[in-house]
Amino acid sequence: MEENNKSTLKVNKIKDGIVIDHIDHGKALKVLSTLGIDGGEDFTVSILMNVRSKAVDSFKDIVKIEKRVLSKGELDRISLVSPGATINIIKNYEIERKFTVEIPDRIVGIVKCSNQNCISNNKEPVTAEFTLESRSPLKIRCIYCDRTLTQQELYHKI
Repeated sequence: MEENNKSTLKVNKIKDGIVIDHIDHGKALKVLSTLGIDGGEDFTVSILMNVRSKAVDSFKDIVKIEKRVLSKGELDRISLVSPGATINIIKNYEIERKFTVEIPDRIVGIVKCSNQNCISNNKEPVTAEFTLESRSPLKIRCIYCDRTLTQQELYHKI
C-alpha cells in the first residue's frame, strides 16, 4: 500500500485475478476460509474490512486475489456466506467481467446437514444436498431429512 495523503491509504490495482466486492461487513475472513486461502499461498491477497460503501449507507468488506480464478463451487460458497457479493474478473488491470453471485437452487456438497442423524452424516455413500427454500431470508432444506438451515446456521456449516 502506498500513502496518498495523511488520511487515505491506497490498495494497488491487481494485474490479473479477482476482486470480491460488497461482501457483508465482517465476512471477508470467512470468504477466504471457504476458498481455502490461509496466507500460505504464493499470490497476493488484499483484505479490506468495514469499508464505507458509496452505493448504500453501510459498511462492506472487499477481497482482492491476484492470479486466481473461481470455480462454480467457489462462487456458490461465496453466495451462501455473503449473498449479493460482486465478483470482478480482472485482466491486465481492467475489469473484464462483473457479476453478482447467485445462490443456486440446489446446493450439493458444500454444506453439511446440522442433523447428526441425517443419512448424509452417517458414513453412507451420499453427498449432502439441499434445495433453496428462500433467498431472503436465506433458508435451505436438506433433501434427505427435511432439516431447514438459515443463513446464520449455514455460516458455521460451510
